[in-house]
Parts: sequence; C-alpha cells; structure tokens
Amino acid sequence: MLKAQKIYIEGIVQGVGFRPFIFKLANEFNLKGYIYNDTNGVYIEVEGEEEAVNEFIKEIPKKAPPLSLIEKIVCEPSEVKGYKEFFIEKSKEGEEKFVLISPDVSTCEDCFRELFDPADRRFRYPFINCTNCGPRFTIIIDVPYDRPKTTMSVFKMCDKCEHEYHDPSNRRFHAQPNACPVCGPQIKLLDKNLDEVNCDDVIKETSKILRDGFIVAIKGLGGYHLACDALNNEVVAELRKRKLRIEKPFAIMIPSVEWLDKICEYDESEIKLLTSIQRPIVLMKKKKNCPIAYEVAPRNSYLGVMLPYTPLHHLLLKEVNIPLVMTSGNLTEEPIAYKDDDAFERLRNIADFFLVHNREIHIRCDDSVAAVISGKPTMIRRSRGYVPYPIRIPFEAKEHVLAVGGHLKNTFCFLKRRYAFLSHHIGDLENWATLKSLIEGVEHFKKLFDLNPKILAYDMHPEYLSTKYALELDIPIKVPVQHHHAHVVSCMAENNLSEPVIGVAFDGTGFGIDGKIWGGEFLIAELSKFERFAHFEYVPLPGGEVSIKEPWRMAVSYLYHTFGHDFVNIEIPFVKNLFEERENKLKILLQIIDKKINSPFTSAVGRLFDAISALCQVRLNVNYEAQAAMEFQMLADENEDGYYWFEINDGSKPLVVNFKPCVEQIVEDLANGVPIPKISGKFHNTIANTICEVSRRARVETGLNKVVLSGGVFQNSLLVEKTVLKLTKLGFEVYTHSKVPPNDGGLSLGQAVVALFSVV
Repeated sequence: MLKAQKIYIEGIVQGVGFRPFIFKLANEFNLKGYIYNDTNGVYIEVEGEEEAVNEFIKEIPKKAPPLSLIEKIVCEPSEVKGYKEFFIEKSKEGEEKFVLISPDVSTCEDCFRELFDPADRRFRYPFINCTNCGPRFTIIIDVPYDRPKTTMSVFKMCDKCEHEYHDPSNRRFHAQPNACPVCGPQIKLLDKNLDEVNCDDVIKETSKILRDGFIVAIKGLGGYHLACDALNNEVVAELRKRKLRIEKPFAIMIPSVEWLDKICEYDESEIKLLTSIQRPIVLMKKKKNCPIAYEVAPRNSYLGVMLPYTPLHHLLLKEVNIPLVMTSGNLTEEPIAYKDDDAFERLRNIADFFLVHNREIHIRCDDSVAAVISGKPTMIRRSRGYVPYPIRIPFEAKEHVLAVGGHLKNTFCFLKRRYAFLSHHIGDLENWATLKSLIEGVEHFKKLFDLNPKILAYDMHPEYLSTKYALELDIPIKVPVQHHHAHVVSCMAENNLSEPVIGVAFDGTGFGIDGKIWGGEFLIAELSKFERFAHFEYVPLPGGEVSIKEPWRMAVSYLYHTFGHDFVNIEIPFVKNLFEERENKLKILLQIIDKKINSPFTSAVGRLFDAISALCQVRLNVNYEAQAAMEFQMLADENEDGYYWFEINDGSKPLVVNFKPCVEQIVEDLANGVPIPKISGKFHNTIANTICEVSRRARVETGLNKVVLSGGVFQNSLLVEKTVLKLTKLGFEVYTHSKVPPNDGGLSLGQAVVALFSVV
C-alpha cells in the first residue's frame, strides 16, 4: 500500500549536509519525492510503500548529520502524486525568516586527512571544508543559508567544485563555502608597509618569520589574531608593549594535543573540551617548569590553550611546530579587527607582517573561552563555535524580547518562541567602536532570525552605554532589570528552572535598587521578581571606580571599617608599607571616607577579595579586571580546612553578613606570620561557609531547597568546588552555569527572561 507524507523539520538543518542525507536515506528506502530548504528549516514530500515511509521517518533523527540538531519534526498525510525519483529542489524564500544556523566549527577529520594528502586536489589548501565543517555564522549575510547570501558569493566555483556542490552523494553537496585552489580564496603575506612578500610558499615563509621572533597578524574565521612564538619571552613582552596589554594572560595555540604533556596538567574532561568541534580556549593549570614564556601569563598558574581549528591554523602550526601566542587582533579594550582596511590601520604598529586572505568576514566573532569547574565544562566567554546556536528555554516567549546586557563582557540576547539567542562576545563598552559592534550585532541577528522585539530589557545602571543605547531604541515596552536578579535568572534559565530559588549573586559591581553598589547578594528569586534576603555589609568604595584598579584602597576601607583610625597602629607589612609608600594618598583617602566624598557604599564580594588580596600584599594595583582575586586564589592551599569567623546581623531584613571578625583574624594571622597560601585557603572556606549558612537560614524561612550560584566571582573554580560540596552535604540542590558564562557575558539572558515575565 502506497503512502505519502509531508514532513516539516526545524532546527540546525541548513548548511550541515541535511539535504544530501535525506536524499540518500530516501533512496535507501526506494522512496520518491523531494526536499528543499525554506526560511523555517526543511520541507520534505515523500511517497512509497507504507512500511518504508514509516521507517524512513523513524531513521531521520537517528542518523542525522553530526552538525545538525533537530528541534521539531511535524508529519502530515498527503496525496500520492506519482513522483518518478527523489530530488532536491532549490531553496524557497518564505514570509518568515526563521531558521537555526550552525556556528563556525573546526576542520573535520575527512577534510584534515585530505589537507595533508599529496594526492588530493586540495592538498595544503587553507580553505578546505565540507558540509560537516568550516565557516558558517561569520560568512552569512542573510537567510536562507545559500552561497549567494554568504561572502563566498564572489568566488565562482570551478567545474570540479560545481560538480561536487550539485552531487547529492558528495560530502560537499551544497557546502556553501566549497572551494579549491583553482577557484577559491587565496592567502598572501604582507610586510608592515602592506607590500606583498615574494616567496615560494606563504605558510613556510610565515613559519620562518614566527620562529625568527616576529609578530604576525593572521586573518582567521571571525577576525584577526596577533601571533608570535610562545616560547620566546622577549617577543611576547614586545607584543604586550605594542598591544598595550599589561600582564593580562594571552591565549596560546598548540600544534597538537601531545604538547599538553609538556606544558599543562589536565584530565579527560579538559581534553574532551579542548578537542570538541567548537575548539574553545580552555583554561588549564601550568606544569612546573612549563617551557611557555613567563610573559604569556605572568603571575598566573593557568594557561589558556587551544588547538588549531581552521585549515590555515593546521598548516601553520604543523609547519612551525611550536606553540604560538594567538591573541585577539586589537589594542586593549578595542573590539577585534575583522575588516582588512581596519586591521591594516589599527594593527600596523603592532604586527611586523600580515598573513591575509580574500574571503570576507561578515561578522566579527572572538574565540570562546571555557574551563572545567566543579567537574563540568563552564563557559567563560561564549562566542566562536557556539554562537549563534540558541539556548532552549523552559517556556514559550509569545513576544520577541531584546536584552542589551551590561557594561563589561557585553553580550545581547533575543528571545523568540522557546529559544534564547545569546550573541557572540561584544566586549567591554568602553568606547564607540565597541558600542558600534553591539549595534551591528543586534541588527544582524534581527535579520538572520526575523526578530522584531516588542520588549526591551536593560541594566538599571543609568551610566552604562548599553542602557543609554536601549533608551534610544524605538521598542514599545522597556524594562530596567536589576543586575544581580539578571545573574540569578540567567542561571535559572539555562538549568530549566522556573520555580523560586535561593539565588547567590557575587561579583564586583552592580547597581542596586537602593542606589548603592551591590555584589554580595542572597536573593529569593523568581523569574519576574526578587526579594533581597541578605547581603554583605556595606563598606565605602573610596575614590569610586579608582578603587577597582587600586585594591589597596579597598584594604584600607575594610581596615578602617573594622578597626577605625586605630588600624594605623597594626603591625603588619601592608600597613607599614602604606606609610612608607603612600602616606599622602592615605591621608586623602581617609578624609574622603570620613567626609563621604566620592566614596559610594558597596557590598561586592569581588571588592572583598580585592581587599584581602591587597592586605596580604599579593596585589596592590591591578592591570586587568579581577587580577587581584585571581592571583589570591592561585596562591591558596587547596587542602586547607581552616576558616575564619563572620557574623550575621539579623535584627532586620535583609540580613547583613558582617565580615569584621574575619578581617580581624586575617590581620592576626598576618601579624603572626601565617603563610599566605594558608590564609587564602581559610578565606575561601569562609566565603563557602557564609553561602551555606545564609542558604540554610533562607531554607528555614522559605522552604526553598534549590541554590543557584551566579556572578563573576563564581569563575573562581576553588570557591565553586568548595561551595558545591558543602551545600550538597547540607542537602541542597545546587545549580551552576555551564552553557552561558557566570560573569556579565551571561547577563543579557537573565535580563531578557526577567523582562518577559515582568510584563506577561
């Protein structure tokens, strides 16, 4: 008996070899009909023996291509039309442009094998790809995802590539970036005057230049990298000087996994993350006597390591055969350069040479950064390899929502249906260039996913550039969202939680509903609202934002808050050095605290970490965000089981965590010469104990048993591990981040969800 079916499939089903997969599967079952892409996914009509049609439909989700992800299959009966064969039709354009798009992913095993096969026509071709790998997001101009709507449209395929492209049995069938040395993009090497370097082999010449100690700007998938020999301390220091990047760690790219045995300690979960098709930068602990140059990650016990993920990287790293610094092509605080003219202008005083190609990048996209924290992969920066794939949310967004994120590590987020489209990393909104990148990204996503937001979410801080941008947009419903509520809800959303939770949000800065600076918050949080159950005691932030860059100020603030003016008589190195090196600054600082001049109050745990780090003489001034806290963490004795005291002042609501006893005991330890690693270990235990005690009280009062941890402080792997272990022993269900960053890179997801539920 003959049967006919219409089949609608939504998900990542374009540009991933889905149509040739269906073509082959239909022929296996001797079915007739056709398939085409439309702006919602793929549409199939199929007819044949009833049993064969039924089996065909069952096999689709079981055998789908590795890069595809089926979100929905809808089948409807149809009339038998007597098709003579199964064929692939051209893509259709519909009224609604909504299709999920694959991220840029690393070179697949088949292409890697061909890349180094002398008998293959793409031998050593830097742009080899197929439907299972290669560029996607960074070359798409519009949907549906077909070659004319990508930056590959300017390259006319040769006869051989054309044949592959139209052959449903070929791995490159409708691979939109398909190309070869005859018809595709090409590389060339330029000197700093932008004159082409005359050489027989660009890859070999670039390798020699890198080994000789020069800095090369390399055009990649989502922008330019700045590369140099990661074993050469002198050239890495020179790169720092030219890039104006003081001490903040550089990422490195290693030729192969085997290099890890020389440079890092690692486990299977870290290897799995490192070698995944997304190929993120993975934070891994340095080995003792690690040969990587000190200047790559000064005063840091971790390295950011990644593997080659494009054919160009594979060729270069195989040739050079040493680890390379591979850092974003920009000056500090600027967005990554991705347009050639802009890169030549901005990087000319940094790079000695440029390794470029003529495939245009349509949208910039930085490398993703991840770490294994408390046993599971955690995004620190979600970008290349992950974006624009959406995050499934546990509810339906009946209206489109746009959230524009915060000030640091900015991302934006759209909600549509059951999807959250979290953007690539935009960066710190310190200048017009980064704000422009945010604006361009928002417009690009609107086009790709047919987004027309009616609800707009933004941070409550009136001076954030993202907030000012939001208030200028013509969107009817605008919702300000408290920073720490957004943090907690971002973690709730990615963990499919919709019921109330105990939310712990620890970071360095966030505008509170009382006008003060929050950052040590315990919330009874729902998706639409929150109650502030407890917070760390307020202390002055002397000099305002200057204190963020000068942690010694926070140490003084905590000493003054704890001991009053008598702290000047404390016999510890920090106080002694204050009078030797900063006596005049100290007098002014105490005056502005006393007179409450430019000394807003803060409850931020990030600032508390800064204060204790400075008090222990670990870091008095910082050159990048959270440097003091990171270095203090890295010194910690992880096996230390001691702790300090704290008090909870419960005379009124919200509860207040008083850390004066802790500061007093730390001062006592310092005076007695207790080693800093022991103090750091005890301090981490104390913060974990604080979370447990406040959560316990919240459970008694509310009956809630789910604890959500969010905010930049929870990038601290030691703190997360200790906290999760202690909370679990107390019977709590603990939720942490994995899919989105705990830092402000995940903030926009929480903003969007809060705004949606605030107006429903």
